[in-house]
Amino acid sequence: MNDWAGRSAAEIAAAVREKRATPREVVADHLARIERLDGRVGAFRAVRAEAALAEADEVAARGDLDRLPLAGVPVAVKDNLSVRGESVRNGSAATPDTPAAEDHVTVARLRAAGAVVVGLTNVPELCVFGTSESVYGTARNPWDLTRTAGGSSGGSAAAVAAGMVPLAVGNDGMGSLRIPAAHCGLVTLKPGHGVVPAGIGNGDWFGMSENGPLATTTEDLRLMLSVLADTEFTGPAEPGPRRVAVALRSPLAGIPVNGAYTAAVRRAAELLAGAGHTVRQDEPPYPLDLGVTAMRTWTAGTAVDAAELDPALLAPRTRAHAAVGRRFVDSARKGDARKRLRARLEPFFARHDVLLTPALARRGPQATPWHERGWAANLLVNSACSPFTPTWNLTGWPAMSVPFGRLSSSGAPCAVQLVGRPGSEPVLLAVAEELERLLPWPRTAPLES
Repeated sequence: MNDWAGRSAAEIAAAVREKRATPREVVADHLARIERLDGRVGAFRAVRAEAALAEADEVAARGDLDRLPLAGVPVAVKDNLSVRGESVRNGSAATPDTPAAEDHVTVARLRAAGAVVVGLTNVPELCVFGTSESVYGTARNPWDLTRTAGGSSGGSAAAVAAGMVPLAVGNDGMGSLRIPAAHCGLVTLKPGHGVVPAGIGNGDWFGMSENGPLATTTEDLRLMLSVLADTEFTGPAEPGPRRVAVALRSPLAGIPVNGAYTAAVRRAAELLAGAGHTVRQDEPPYPLDLGVTAMRTWTAGTAVDAAELDPALLAPRTRAHAAVGRRFVDSARKGDARKRLRARLEPFFARHDVLLTPALARRGPQATPWHERGWAANLLVNSACSPFTPTWNLTGWPAMSVPFGRLSSSGAPCAVQLVGRPGSEPVLLAVAEELERLLPWPRTAPLES
């Protein structure tokens, strides 16, 4: 008997289309893995076992089964996107426990493609921070259960890295796809603005937040992105050598970068150069006030999302974050600082096709109840870990996290970040595929070995 848990989405969908597996068999195998492992991992806020099996049978009965790109593929959905019949708690006791009347457009597209939603994944309250814990549980890194899975799409990343689903949808407002993907050894892409429908919270954090896929292979990532964007993401229109800029310096002053991450970038650069790309070190002209712009926009987005919720039911770190941001809401809506940032960085991307940086500055912090600790402690641990991600939300340009090597201290995955100009998603995917070929990464954490 086949166990379909741990297989890629492409493998599963092909087997279902060819009648070598049924959607019910596939979903049942993944539900069994969730039952065995999630008590240790904490990926899911809610598991839809009965509903998922019933929906798997509905997929099997579809007349277009042989044409569905995600036929019978189990997926997890971040708990800030609506799934019909399920509440959207967004990691908070302050949100209503009311079933959603309809699917978010991204969820609807996944279902239309044949995917089956098996559960909703844990997030930090209002998806504010880069570690995923709340009153509903703590998402842990399946490669090192003492460490956070990252955030805010931490539960989604943990579910994929543990082999509980082959794909998950998350979103990224300051790194919330790339941070957990980097911790958990996954490949992800924060698409450029407008590529995938957003509709996250109250205004997508002024247009900074984007929905995107989490996967174990670039093939699966490309497959899911094509469904989410309702656009076929094939290879770049003009394949060939690329101009790759290598940058090692933290965009935020005063934050040191761990040697494992800089070593990963140097090794990736060497391999890309050996493959024929033009590679040279060149630091983007990050403005000195980048950290101020990021902080103001980040806190202002939280202030908007928290405005209609009972503050007494919010965690102290969330209340403090929103309180700081209220004074910046008007300026964040105008977006003048973001426009200046884009204008400053555009000449850099006229010279380079791809920017290669560390994905993180250091390994993830301990998996502890960060939601019970103060705002300053959370702010410090977030900033020290992930200074490389916020810039590309502020600009609205596409960025990826790609697994690359291991952290010598723990054996957990290391990762690099790829960034491109607007519309360069096909180029970034092609470079990520090349890195995967040059230095393959393991698909899932060995939790049952």
